[in-house]
Amino acid sequence: MIEPSTERLPVTPRTGRFLVLAGVFICAACGLVYELELVALAAYLIGDSVTQASVVLSVMVFAMGVGSLLAKRLRCRAAVGFGLVEAALALIGGSSALVLYAAFAWAGDRGEVWAGGSRYLFVAFSLAIGVLIGAEVPLLMVLIQRIRRQDAGGAVADLFAADYVGALVGGLAFPFLLLPWFGQLTGALLTGAVNVLVGGALVFGLFGRDLSGRGRCALAGANIAVLAVLASAALLVDDFERAARRAVYGSDIRVAVQTDVQEVVLTGADRASLNLYVDGRLRVSGRDERRYHRALVEPAMRGGPHARVLVLGGGDGLAAREALRHSGVRRVDIVEVDPGVVELARGDPALSELNGRAYRDPRVRSFHADAFHWLRGPHERRLPYDVVIADLPDPGITASTKLYSQEFFGLVARLLADDGRFAVHAGPVVTRSLTYWTVDATLRAAGLATTPYRVTGRHSAHAAGPDRTDDGTARPHDWGFVLAARDPGRLAAARDAAVLRGGARAAERVRPPSWRGFAPSTLVHPRYSD
Repeated sequence: MIEPSTERLPVTPRTGRFLVLAGVFICAACGLVYELELVALAAYLIGDSVTQASVVLSVMVFAMGVGSLLAKRLRCRAAVGFGLVEAALALIGGSSALVLYAAFAWAGDRGEVWAGGSRYLFVAFSLAIGVLIGAEVPLLMVLIQRIRRQDAGGAVADLFAADYVGALVGGLAFPFLLLPWFGQLTGALLTGAVNVLVGGALVFGLFGRDLSGRGRCALAGANIAVLAVLASAALLVDDFERAARRAVYGSDIRVAVQTDVQEVVLTGADRASLNLYVDGRLRVSGRDERRYHRALVEPAMRGGPHARVLVLGGGDGLAAREALRHSGVRRVDIVEVDPGVVELARGDPALSELNGRAYRDPRVRSFHADAFHWLRGPHERRLPYDVVIADLPDPGITASTKLYSQEFFGLVARLLADDGRFAVHAGPVVTRSLTYWTVDATLRAAGLATTPYRVTGRHSAHAAGPDRTDDGTARPHDWGFVLAARDPGRLAAARDAAVLRGGARAAERVRPPSWRGFAPSTLVHPRYSD
């Protein structure tokens, strides 16, 4: 292979090496943003963040090895090869969020031939992006050696140092800059634009004299086409996002906000049609949320004293509404991780009407904090509570696993009065329901006596997944709960008062299955899954 002399460079070798390493730094930052974008989008659209992160990252690392091998064929045309790799990486990585969101919105999980296709697209994008990232370093190794010959070990050390530092910057820029300022879709497009501009500038600026006329035209055309696609997508991204939201949530979207914690969407104009979605999951349905919340709150409230009530989660104010219906309630504390949900519950007319304007009641106080960390803290909340209500996301969601752990339930037990009760939403009671009975076993491992019960609803509020059957009718849903207490007599008192039959309206006790035992879930050994 004939190597160009350094005289053909437009800058000194020292400056040339600096520019190459600066290009490595920026391209590495862009590559890590693509990876994190896929992980975040997979967790949001599909769920179970641990599984999705493992799949995306493992596939991508494997593909990087494949890309390194394939790059060997491009070493004789390293400059134009690197430029085309960066153009392809910018196009695929920059558009990945748009394509994946479109697949989820218009073709995902609806029973068609393409149902679940977004899962395969995640793997396909991980493979493609990993192959292109893996091809970068071998080509850059050739280019940096063309500027000034040095031992291979020193060149590799310089390249990887710039690559790893760039990855650090990209990893920090994604959550602290791109997501809050631009969002997932625009952030990915902007990253792609930076990627193609840096790659093109590096090749044309340093090695343009080494390109043939055909190679120069091909690379310039590819870069211009990629920039045109990314710019067009950026101009249309707002319209695209609105159309995709309508496809996911329906045509009656009223509020859609991206808080510091999650995406919150409200649909419907009144309490009967209102739906509250959090990160794409239906959390509240006005059709039968009253059945759900009464089943969650009533047994605990009627089982004994209830002057002091703690609601973990429940920022929508609906569990607090049910607690405030009982005479003798002097204080209701709500611990909600997302202040945006609380602001909607206070200010949105339909949601405020649905929760009975609970936040206007002087007995209600709200704390904006993660429930686990809040329970571990000091302050006056160490006062014992007569009733604790856990109105939290389903335990099968990976992000919620710690909120259904033995450690978490142990912290709750410390705040319970001697005659206090603890009501937990534990997911659906289906055949061989590992998740539901693991919640029950975990509560008992934390030193609490338990009574499992269930109630059915017409609509799938507080559940992940589609809320309609294939023929368009509302999907019946099965809600499972567990009532726990320090004193087993309190549970017996609740049963004797017919709470589970009358107060919760059509709720029924559930008998544990006899076919297997269940181990508790802990922080170091979580036993829940989607």
